[in-house]
Amino acid sequence: MANTFVRAQTHPGRVQKRLTSTGRTMSNFNVHTRHRRDDLESRGFPGFLNDFYDDEGWWALAWIRSWDVTHEPQFLAMAQSIFKDMKTGEDNICGGGIWWKKDHQYKNAIANELYLSVAASLANRVSPDLKDSHLNIAKSSWSWFLNSTMLNAQNLVNDGLVINPDGSCSSNNYTTWSYNQGVILGGLVELFKATNDSSYLDTATAIAKAALTRLSDKVGVIHEADKCEPNCGGDGSQFKGIFMRNLNYLHSVAPQDVFRTAIVANADSIWLNNRNPNTNQLGINWSGPWNAGLGPNASTHSSAMDAVVAAMVVGVRGF
Repeated sequence: MANTFVRAQTHPGRVQKRLTSTGRTMSNFNVHTRHRRDDLESRGFPGFLNDFYDDEGWWALAWIRSWDVTHEPQFLAMAQSIFKDMKTGEDNICGGGIWWKKDHQYKNAIANELYLSVAASLANRVSPDLKDSHLNIAKSSWSWFLNSTMLNAQNLVNDGLVINPDGSCSSNNYTTWSYNQGVILGGLVELFKATNDSSYLDTATAIAKAALTRLSDKVGVIHEADKCEPNCGGDGSQFKGIFMRNLNYLHSVAPQDVFRTAIVANADSIWLNNRNPNTNQLGINWSGPWNAGLGPNASTHSSAMDAVVAAMVVGVRGF
C-alpha cells in the first residue's frame, strides 16, 4: 500500500477514456508513448486527481479501505483530499449531482454513486467534528439520486442522464451495468451505519434482488445485461466483481438467503468452469470457459476473486 501510495501518483502511464453508445466506459492504457520520460512524469496525477471524477472516487474508496486495514493517517487524509476535489464537480445542472468528467458533458450513475459512497464512508471514519458535513453531503446526494430517474421502476440503476432541450434531465435508459447496481449498495450500507436508518438497507436490498433477477442466468451465474462477455473491455471486465463485493457488504449487515445463494453459485461456477487448471487464473465469463476471449488477465482474475472471497466470507470452504 505504501509503495502504491507514493508511486501511483507519478506513474508515467496515460489513459484515454470514452463512452460507448450504451454508456459502457472503455479505457485504453498506454505506458509507452512518444513523449519524453521527464514530460510524462510531469503529467502524473499528484493527489490521485485527474479529469474523471469517477476515477477519483475509486482512489478515495481504495484509501479508505487501506485506512481500515492499517489506520495509517495519510491514507484517510488522502481520501479526504480527493473528496474535496470531487465536490467541485457538483452544480445545479439536473438539480445537482457531480459530473463524470471535468468537461461537464455527462452526469452518470457511477460518478454519483462513488461520490455518495465516499461521503458516507468518510462520515463513519473522520473525527466527530467533521462527521456531519460529510453525512449531510451523503444524504443530499442520495436524495438527488433517488429523484434523478436513474433508479428506474424495476429498482435497477440505468447508466446516466440526458439533458433535454428545455434544461430538464431524465434517465438515458442505458444498460443496467452490474457495477452500477453494486456501488450503490456499499454507499447505502455506509449511510445506514452513519444514521441507523434501516430504510437505506431496505432500498439496497430491493436493488440487489432486482439486479440478481436481471443479471443471473438459469443457474444463478451473473452476466452483464448486454451479454458483452468475453469482450467487455478493460473496465467492463471488473464490473461483476464490484457488484459481488458490494453484495457481500450488504449481506454482512442485512443477510438474505438469496444473497448467500447467489454468492455461492457464482463462486462455484468460477472455480469449476472459469479457472485455468494449470495456473488457477480466472477468466471473464463466470460460466466458462476460462480461456474465453483473450483469456484471464489481472482485471478478470481480480474481479472473479471478489466472488470467491465473498463465498469464503459467507462461510463456504474449499476454494
